[in-house]
Amino acid sequence: MARSPILSSLSQADSLLKDGKIGVIPTDTIYGLAVCAKKPEAVDRLFSEVKPRDKKPGTIIASSIDQLVELGLKRRYLTAVEQYWPGAISIEIPISNGLEYLHRGHKFLAVRIPDDQQLRGLLDNTGPLMTTSANSPGEPVALNIEQAIDEFKDKVDFYVDGGSLEDRLPSTVIRINDDAIEVLRSGAVKINEATGRIED
Repeated sequence: MARSPILSSLSQADSLLKDGKIGVIPTDTIYGLAVCAKKPEAVDRLFSEVKPRDKKPGTIIASSIDQLVELGLKRRYLTAVEQYWPGAISIEIPISNGLEYLHRGHKFLAVRIPDDQQLRGLLDNTGPLMTTSANSPGEPVALNIEQAIDEFKDKVDFYVDGGSLEDRLPSTVIRINDDAIEVLRSGAVKINEATGRIED
């Protein structure tokens, strides 16, 4: 088992994340690696040491559009898609200069406001988190904390045990080009590309 602490609730991760630590947490969808999005050095460590990825950023989760604007994202892009939140829909939006450490050369960032009260409570305190699925590139996503520990061991600073998440799907990822919706990844929410509406 990992020497990194295993926490029993998201609230216990608050101070660790604000200190720039990297952890595995249960999100509104699946287990994810998480780090404070306002800390460039911690984000760089996530994508260089813990889960190396080239020009493939993760997803920013926040408790509100205001948090995302404070981070440096344009409000006009966010208000145009706010009807999809809160929910398990991550939306790629264009990113302006100054946030290269987040978009990692991609020039777009997927952002989401989760529909999960405990997670939003954490985000209220930590601010936006950069997240990415708890797996190595090309490997299956961890469905429980034991699988995450087997994968990352002491590469991360802490784990939050949220039980089995095997019945959950990753978020749906979409991009809006002009007025057209492009589904980049099918996931927890079905969207009709022609109408942009969420399907039951």
